[in-house]
Amino acid sequence: MSGLLALLDDVAAIAKVAAASVDDVVGQAVKASSKAAGAVIDDAAVTPKYVHGFSADREIPIVWNIAKGSLFNKLVILLPLALVLSLFAAWAIAPLLMLGGAYLCFEGAEKVWHAINPADHHEDDLYREKLSDAHLEEKKVKGAIKTDFILSAEIMTITLAALPAGLPLWMVAAALAVAGVIITVAVYGAVGLIVKADDAGLALAAKGRLAATRALGVGIVRWMPSFMRLLVIVGTAAMIWVGGAIIVHGVYELGLKAPYLAIHDLAVAASQGVPERAHAAVEWAVTAGIDGLIGLAIGAVLIPLVKYAILPVAGLFTRKR
Repeated sequence: MSGLLALLDDVAAIAKVAAASVDDVVGQAVKASSKAAGAVIDDAAVTPKYVHGFSADREIPIVWNIAKGSLFNKLVILLPLALVLSLFAAWAIAPLLMLGGAYLCFEGAEKVWHAINPADHHEDDLYREKLSDAHLEEKKVKGAIKTDFILSAEIMTITLAALPAGLPLWMVAAALAVAGVIITVAVYGAVGLIVKADDAGLALAAKGRLAATRALGVGIVRWMPSFMRLLVIVGTAAMIWVGGAIIVHGVYELGLKAPYLAIHDLAVAASQGVPERAHAAVEWAVTAGIDGLIGLAIGAVLIPLVKYAILPVAGLFTRKR
């Protein structure tokens, strides 16, 4: 009997250790993933545009397919890569992030260019018209997952950097996995709510028992198109801002500290003219604004470079195959 009690004590002790480890993993994951808030907001703002133009019954399936691709990006590709890089090639993290940041700058600047030069986008519109709905949906999902990969890489890397030094490798891996799942559920749950808001509004307008409820439904239906357009603008701006911030920070990590420090000094100087409680907000706004201008400039340079140099060279290799 005493042996059984001792065994039960051991099992209870092991269970307590396991529970504490789970709490530690979740706590570290939540704390670290909060550092990636900028990229998370970018991800949530960018995704809804990929379901624009599809029938209502395809919106949630499209979001679900993108979410599955996002989880695959984070858990199957980026998590092992982050662990390998942190163990054997930590020096490569900053250049790889900068490459991803350059891609975000390019894609964001390209969207700005298409907005101010609609004629330049005409060929893409014709191509879209020739695609069947199924092929267009597949193309959109692949494009969304490709963009998500860059944003997920940024999210996972920021999360990795925010974890305390000296954690066991298994706990780092578990914290990254938990953070990846939490962020994906939060982002695509929010996206699902956004894209179905107009349907909810229609239901309220048609079936609401109270006049106020029906009026709310009508308001949602009328407001959602403007909100979706605003979200596209925010998503594009966030792409450019996050891309510029990644490059500025990456350059700092590689030893060229002047741009980062200059931006920091300008942000601090700008905050001195406002009440103390607003210092942090002003510093953030100035920093984000300058990062965004840098990102837009980098993207503007990359547009002709990609069009007249990178794509033609890539086309040569594609044709050879």
